[in-house]
Amino acid sequence: MRIWLSIALCMVPGTSLAQNLAVAPVLSPGATLLSVTAEGQSRRTPDLALFSAGVVTTGSNAAEALSANATRMDRVIAALKRAGIEARDLQTSAVSLQPRYSDPEREAQIRARETRQPYVPPAPTEAPKIIGYEARNSLNIRVRRLPEMGRIIDALVAEGANQIDGPNFTVDAQREALDEARTEAIANARARAELYARAAGLRVARILSISESGGFYPVNQIVVTGRMAAGAPPPPPPTPIAPGELALGVSLSVQFELAR
Repeated sequence: MRIWLSIALCMVPGTSLAQNLAVAPVLSPGATLLSVTAEGQSRRTPDLALFSAGVVTTGSNAAEALSANATRMDRVIAALKRAGIEARDLQTSAVSLQPRYSDPEREAQIRARETRQPYVPPAPTEAPKIIGYEARNSLNIRVRRLPEMGRIIDALVAEGANQIDGPNFTVDAQREALDEARTEAIANARARAELYARAAGLRVARILSISESGGFYPVNQIVVTGRMAAGAPPPPPPTPIAPGELALGVSLSVQFELAR
């Protein structure tokens, strides 16, 4: 009698059969498995800033709101280019046009307060009406010359930008800094494994696996986006920006084999 055995293999798209059949390293007889998580960091002064600037306008109709918005945003983009911002460092993030509605309840409260007359609630059938339109256009901006960032922000506001968010600081060339963090992380993991091994009367025989995760860790990052207090001598200084310091971090999970 013949017996047929059917085996179903579940494969992740984009992986090979060999990858799906891979197994974890096998411990030597009598060995102990130790899993360690360690971090490494590399500190850098940011040389790149990311922020967004937007223009919000209103109009009695959609065309008026959108036209006013486009005119002001053209001035904002022109100011950025005059400041030396390249086209590759400018990217539109959102454009929106929304109706603005009346609020009968709020209007009735304001009317009563201003006229000092008894409050008269609006009729239940009085529904909100479209009283105008609001247009928004937001732009993501990358600044490579951080000392000039305060003046750039001031120039945008002077040309019509009325919505600014950020900045987020980073470093342009990250590979060297992350490699330093990786070297420190593996050294920390090894030192911790040696400590556990000695405490247990064992020795570190080999590394079985290494997996990595990482990210940015802001350190002493101070950002001030307002002008100096009233009474400062003219002309007013540019908006002060302090980039602070960044720590680029890597976290490693390392498995060691401990033996006698």
